[in-house]
Amino acid sequence: MQPGDLEKQEFGLDIFSNRTVSHRLGLALCGLISLASLGWALDVYRELGMSFMNEQFFAMVMAIALPAVLLMYRADRSDLLQAAPIYDWLLALVGFANGVYVAIYYPDILDRLYTSPVDAVIAGSVFVGLIAEGLRRTAGKVLFLFLMFILLFGFFSHYLPFNFRGEEISYARYVVFLGLDSNGLLGLALKVSTTMITAFLLFGFVLEKAGGAEFFTDFSKSVVGAKRGGSAKIAIVASSLFGSISGSAVSNVVSTGVVTIPLMRRSGYSNEDSAGVEAVASTGGQLMPPMMGIAAFLMAEILQRPYSEIVIAAIIPALLYYIALFTHVDLLAVRDRIKPLQASQIGKLGPIFSKGWLFFIPFVVIIMGLFRFNLQPETAAVYGTVSLLPIGLFLGYGTIKLSLRDALPILVRTGQAALEIMMISAAAGIIIGVLNISGLGFALTLELVYMLDGNLLILLLVVASMSIVLGMGMPTVGVYLLLATLLAPSIVESGIPALAAHLFVFYFGIMSLITPPVAIAAFTAATLARADAFKTVWAAVRFGWVAYLIPFLVVASPVMIMDGTWPHIVASFVTAVAGVWFVTATIVGVWRGPMNAMIRSAFLVGGLLLIVPTDLGTLAIAANVIGVVLAVVLIASSAFGQQRLPETCITVV
Repeated sequence: MQPGDLEKQEFGLDIFSNRTVSHRLGLALCGLISLASLGWALDVYRELGMSFMNEQFFAMVMAIALPAVLLMYRADRSDLLQAAPIYDWLLALVGFANGVYVAIYYPDILDRLYTSPVDAVIAGSVFVGLIAEGLRRTAGKVLFLFLMFILLFGFFSHYLPFNFRGEEISYARYVVFLGLDSNGLLGLALKVSTTMITAFLLFGFVLEKAGGAEFFTDFSKSVVGAKRGGSAKIAIVASSLFGSISGSAVSNVVSTGVVTIPLMRRSGYSNEDSAGVEAVASTGGQLMPPMMGIAAFLMAEILQRPYSEIVIAAIIPALLYYIALFTHVDLLAVRDRIKPLQASQIGKLGPIFSKGWLFFIPFVVIIMGLFRFNLQPETAAVYGTVSLLPIGLFLGYGTIKLSLRDALPILVRTGQAALEIMMISAAAGIIIGVLNISGLGFALTLELVYMLDGNLLILLLVVASMSIVLGMGMPTVGVYLLLATLLAPSIVESGIPALAAHLFVFYFGIMSLITPPVAIAAFTAATLARADAFKTVWAAVRFGWVAYLIPFLVVASPVMIMDGTWPHIVASFVTAVAGVWFVTATIVGVWRGPMNAMIRSAFLVGGLLLIVPTDLGTLAIAANVIGVVLAVVLIASSAFGQQRLPETCITVV
């Protein structure tokens, strides 16, 4: 069993059976992580009269998380169920003692922090060292080596030439700042993973165990399964609904793909196209409001903007993303003559909805808590989970119901799923600390702007490429944390509004999940579909083409993030939808019939002209007008001049 396999296991009541002592203890610590986060979300500690600083709580969570990682993940990343060797037990004990010491004595350490006392130097060194090792064991060598590079880069930055030259820093000051300061490890990054993420993971696991995932899949089947290409549309709807909560495109591919990919293959989609659709649909869930894989809450924290602004800004990009994907699978069904699912494979909407409509209530509770009562995200998630409990316990979905015996497995799975994200978030906190203490973040921003001589387009292309590379298959929150720190400031420095800049790097970071060379979501889907991995990646790139264009539109035009007059917003959205349809038809090569090269070129030009937002001036409006005229001519000529394929009434539903 490999490290990535453990998260995919479906735990039952025998969760602790047939396991080594070290593994059982690690699982118990995972459950404790969940309970600790729940206590924070519900403000239990304050109610019990336990007053402490945020940093103390974060240190205590690390005192639990580090031993869990060291006891459950082997140093050579081999069989996870193998007994922990003595050195891992010793490291786990050191990690636990270090976290407890910092948690208890942090107020005193804080008073002496800037004198770099010996105990703080030791504590900071232990935290940085063990987190680096935990990152290597859970996330792999690539992220570990990147962290090592940043650590060395920051420490020796005073030897660097030109604008990258930083201040010379002593080792003591360096590790104390990185490991114990709120601008380093014990800061925003760790706060998000130990509170928000754990709460939403818990909600997702309870929803799945209560039958919610099954309901959403059946609901999707009943709504779109009878349509042409219905099997692919089921994957899109189900993955978008569940993906927004999961915070991980890969886990979403695994959880929904086991159902949707075989459906698509049986319907006539190729193995590569089936895997590509699932990968793109699951990745898009991370861009889908209102939760956006939990990144929306983090973005609001970093930008100090209301959460509602982030959600509103993400609506049009998410709609364009899924409209393009729906159109693509629909036109593929026309081209390849893919039939709808058979009636025997689809349940009736009425009975399905009547059995499962209550599963929408927890989402309403969460959204009301966030928008109406201004609750913290983690608190709203816990309330959503609480509202889900009676639904799952007493009603469930069909034969699937929650049981009180499921409580322990769910708590353990939640903490276990949070471990990798915690290691990545802790590493991101350390990287943020390096950039702050060395000035490298500011230097990188200035150097990018200076080297590119103010050319915004080239800067955006460079940042987009770096975002895809740095994404490296990380969970949504880890991707955004890293890119918001390293790359977003350079775009802001060029005069782009902060929200647009952060959405730009966020979208491209997420697209690393389906873009070579990493493309971990596409590779995972390819494994499930038994498809060629690289053909699947390129299929995913085709299906997700619009996601590479949307970030540039967001930066160029405020109306794409709902910032402008309503006439401009509506006009830009309508023309963009038409443009997306035309470009997608160009990629597939079919509308009412096969397209020749000349018609495809005309469709492409018309589509690109229509996508140009109307608020960019007179030339933009002229481009839209030309695009509309060209579209009308093409539709009219295609209607009368092409041989139709069977079932040619084009819809996207």
